Amino acid sequence: MQVYTGDGKGKTTAALGLSLRAAGAGLKVFIGQFVKSQYYSELKTLMKLYPDITVKQYGRSCFIYRQPSDEDIQAARKGFIEIEKIVLSGEYELVVLDEANIAMYYNLVPVEDFIRLIDNKPQHVELVFTGRRAPQDIIDRADLVTVMQEIKHYYSKGVEAREGIEK
Repeated sequence: MQVYTGDGKGKTTAALGLSLRAAGAGLKVFIGQFVKSQYYSELKTLMKLYPDITVKQYGRSCFIYRQPSDEDIQAARKGFIEIEKIVLSGEYELVVLDEANIAMYYNLVPVEDFIRLIDNKPQHVELVFTGRRAPQDIIDRADLVTVMQEIKHYYSKGVEAREGIEK
């Protein structure tokens, strides 16, 4: 199991890179994105070029600047139920739980549910958790933890997300 966390840029990008590597090796990949609802440029490319990579989003709109609504919670929990079935089926060798750490931080899905998923997953299934604020219980269970640290980011100077670079 792997965790990509921290305040720096690149957590999802790292998981997508791993997904490309896995697909290139003939593995089936599932990417479940909590909190997100927009199809970013990299997802469009993945879906066109890699039929063994499945992407599904379980978000409505960005609530990071407000409290999540009941609808946000329902979308995340529905997503978790679907992802749990996918993981336990063993059909996919790599399952990326994009922004799962944020889903746990905002209590959209309880940490205990993810711990149960980790403890019950088939041995051949590799899980990848992304997102800021990874819970210590998840970090403790991981085989690899990478913390992306922000040193400097042009966003703080007012540069908006650019097509093909950040989105």
